Amino acid sequence: MSKILIIDDEEDIVGALSIRLKASGHEIISAADGIEGLEKARSGYPDLILLDIMLPKLDGYKVCRILKFDEKFKHIPIIMITAKFGDDNKKMGMDVGADAYILKPFEPKELMSKIDEILAKNRTNIND
Repeated sequence: MSKILIIDDEEDIVGALSIRLKASGHEIISAADGIEGLEKARSGYPDLILLDIMLPKLDGYKVCRILKFDEKFKHIPIIMITAKFGDDNKKMGMDVGADAYILKPFEPKELMSKIDEILAKNRTNIND
């Protein structure tokens, strides 16, 4: 079972993702803003983070950059889930260290497939 941190200020999205991920056997923790998300990432050591970009207090780009440039947390995969369209936004997400960039509204099956793929890849890398 993997622990997944959802950082998003939209309660409906957090609720829908939580239900689907729990049904797949994952443990869920969540945060509604960037600062709370950063604190929960540092204290909860999740196996994966689903991160919105447009967040109160600290945006997702900054949260991602802070975690990816910290030796203790840089191994945690981050999937950015956002309504921010455009190549510039995607490039910025990848530049700060995101492992994937998925646009809202997203197809739940595609997201679940990407989560499974990244978790499997990360397990392989950690065991190597």
